[in-house]
Amino acid sequence: MANFSKSTVPQFSVDVYQNEFLPEGGRDVSAIITVTSTGGGTTGRQPLATAGGGTAGVVIMVDCSGSMDFPATKMRGAREATAAAVDTLRDGTAFAVVAGTHVAKEVYPGNGGLAVADARTRAEAKESLRRLSAGGGTAIGSWLRLADRLLSTAGPAIRHGILLTDGRNEHETPEELRAALDACAGRFTCDARGVGTDWEVKEVTGIASALLGSADIVADPAALTADFTAMMEHAMGKGVADVSLRLWTPVGVEIAYVKQVAPTVEDLTGRRTEAGPRAGDYPTGSWGDESRDYHVSVRVPQAAIGQEMLAARVSLIAPDPLGGDPKPLSQGLVRAVWTDDLAMSTSINPQVAHYTGQAELADVIQQGLDARKSGDHDGATAKLGRAVQLAAASGNADTAKLLSKVVDVVDAATGTVRLKAKVAEADEMTLETRSTKTVRVKR
Repeated sequence: MANFSKSTVPQFSVDVYQNEFLPEGGRDVSAIITVTSTGGGTTGRQPLATAGGGTAGVVIMVDCSGSMDFPATKMRGAREATAAAVDTLRDGTAFAVVAGTHVAKEVYPGNGGLAVADARTRAEAKESLRRLSAGGGTAIGSWLRLADRLLSTAGPAIRHGILLTDGRNEHETPEELRAALDACAGRFTCDARGVGTDWEVKEVTGIASALLGSADIVADPAALTADFTAMMEHAMGKGVADVSLRLWTPVGVEIAYVKQVAPTVEDLTGRRTEAGPRAGDYPTGSWGDESRDYHVSVRVPQAAIGQEMLAARVSLIAPDPLGGDPKPLSQGLVRAVWTDDLAMSTSINPQVAHYTGQAELADVIQQGLDARKSGDHDGATAKLGRAVQLAAASGNADTAKLLSKVVDVVDAATGTVRLKAKVAEADEMTLETRSTKTVRVKR
């Protein structure tokens, strides 16, 4: 097992951005929590180790259903992309390759466990990819359950999946897929990709959301290799697994919501697990060198002018590798102060305002696309027009560009748009898949 030096352990910091001032009778407190992890990256072919002292484990799940042969470039692209991902594995990483159809089959190493990456096993794995061929149906839940079993055999500290599909999950019920996601949640993270345009966006994004990974479309199979390489490089940069955002609140304080708002919008409110008196943990997955923003909103009891209180304490918590109590990595405080100064109490913190708009942007894109699909022309125009307005105001140029492929923008500032008569399916799916991507606030 690789030696683990302190230099590779990520260091966490927590910064709180809020307007703590409330008017008399005011109760709602919002704060943006910026969590930054630094110093956890690894480079070159050095063995990958983690803050828990163990290795990372990755399972690549490749769709091999019959539709992957139409066109044949999809299956060929999947083989080449998987080979490139295998090449990106760092020495010491535990890994496996799974072929997914209406059943899940081990491709490599094929012994019910994981191989350890080195020059020999990488070459063997790439040779085994020659056996991948298209045929059969699609039951993604079975792929995820096999990945979970494989990742649990060696007990790697960082557990990650990469999943590629080109079609709808037609050989199991939505309830069966949900049961598989529930069983795998918290056990490993997973990035999901849809290739081509015959897959269901909400299925793929739902998988990534449940397993705290990323989702995206790869419309052209020729782009799979670059995408798989980037995904694997990102996975190889992780240094701490199973980090939670712990929120402690005083007596009388109610939690309205807890959301990740950058780099993507993800509502964590319903994922709380109790962590002692008045404390709850919200999962954030694995971390490398990166920064994420969270929006915490709480409701405090009413208080008189001049009073102040701690509205919430936010901590980053990681498991103890020796099985002891979870250890805090960093923390920040959310405050409430009551004032009769109108200017102070009505000022909206720029970070809070920005991310409130970004969350609304994600919502109205989804609502607009749903309205468009259902034939609600007026509803789609109104929602997508609002999306254009929000994207322009926040400087979200990438989303604005995607929107311009679905609507003709008459006036971005006012959100005046016209629905395009013809929209390429790939453009609509790309907008839907990437609708939750946000831009950081300019500080």
